[in-house]
Amino acid sequence: MEIWINPACSKCRSALSILDAESAGYTVRHYLDDPPSADEIRAVLVRLGLEPWDITRTGEATAAELGMDAWPRDPASRDRWIDALAAHPILIQRPIITADDGSAVIGRTEQAVRSALG
Repeated sequence: MEIWINPACSKCRSALSILDAESAGYTVRHYLDDPPSADEIRAVLVRLGLEPWDITRTGEATAAELGMDAWPRDPASRDRWIDALAAHPILIQRPIITADDGSAVIGRTEQAVRSALG
């Protein structure tokens, strides 16, 4: 499995602690230093079963600068959201865990992290 993290994020550190406690095998991706492409974001969204606005940190200053609160949340605007996430990875909700079975979760709770363990 792979986990996208920001090391400064307490939820990310907590998720790593749970994975370590369970001796889970995983790869860490520091997504601010190694941003996902638009295609990688699309693939993760499919695995999550979510839309790009569902994983956007709209409280970030960058979101306000882009005026994202006013952006439509509809199929025609989907690529605009994805492109913004690819260009500004700080906007991506974290941590995101992609499991080897093809599933993915946003691991903000212990329960969500454990669900990725199968």
